[in-house]
Amino acid sequence: MQSKYGCKSMSLKKLRRRRFVRQSSSSSSSVQNKVRKLQTLIPGAEGMLPDSLFLRTADYILQLRFLLHLLQALSKIYTPSNQ
Repeated sequence: MQSKYGCKSMSLKKLRRRRFVRQSSSSSSSVQNKVRKLQTLIPGAEGMLPDSLFLRTADYILQLRFLLHLLQALSKIYTPSNQ
């Protein structure tokens, strides 16, 4: 029995499996691209493994938040009052 794809031995189950493998490999390359992009955004993170990279990213976000709060407090102190 010949399938619509022209292969006698190609079953629907095998086609689904092949499609799944292609999709999972493309999604893993997408994740790798995102990890590389994150490595370029975080200072000192080039070449880090993903688990270390995510911890470093969390630390960097906390540093940025701290600096934001610090700068907001300083701007309140040094902003001239309207009195």
